Amino acid sequence: MTSSLVLASASPFRRALLENAGLVFEAKAAEIDERALEKPLEDKGAAPETVALELAEAKARDVARYFADALVIGSDQTMSLGPRVYHKPKTMAEAAAHLLSLSGQTHRLNSAVVLLCGQDVIWRHVSSAHMTVRPLTADFVERHLERVGEKALSSVGAYQLEGEGIQLFEKIEGDYFTILGLPMLPLLAKLRELGTIDA
Repeated sequence: MTSSLVLASASPFRRALLENAGLVFEAKAAEIDERALEKPLEDKGAAPETVALELAEAKARDVARYFADALVIGSDQTMSLGPRVYHKPKTMAEAAAHLLSLSGQTHRLNSAVVLLCGQDVIWRHVSSAHMTVRPLTADFVERHLERVGEKALSSVGAYQLEGEGIQLFEKIEGDYFTILGLPMLPLLAKLRELGTIDA
């Protein structure tokens, strides 16, 4: 198995996770229209986990065209509450609506990772975390969003758990890496199994 690794993502969070784990890799953003790929899947009633896996694979496939012999890591995350799948809020008003809809509820983050070599899928995996938001008032949400500003628009749930977003929660079930969008422990185990990193 090749030892050359490529991360198919421009996400600074995913890049930092791999760097902090001591992995040597290149990073290249995938050039895909996520919403265009997502819509037919959602129209067919695909589970949020399936949507995350399909998007992760599409990202890896796009980037793998430029790295014929590398092992390409594609990843994606979806967020769902019951049948509703959330997307990044476009405005602060949408961010407020997101947070109020999550108030007192347990939503799910589904983080998928796919490994490709060439155009062959080597491995697919999805991990989920269950996130229980405490009851929130509209006044608190307004004050919270004033404090965090437009950072709220950079994540699908309109919160950053590693920042003030932690104040929104009363219970979290799932590992930190899954919540950040890349299930590191299963990924590292697979890379060791493949002989790509030191076992």
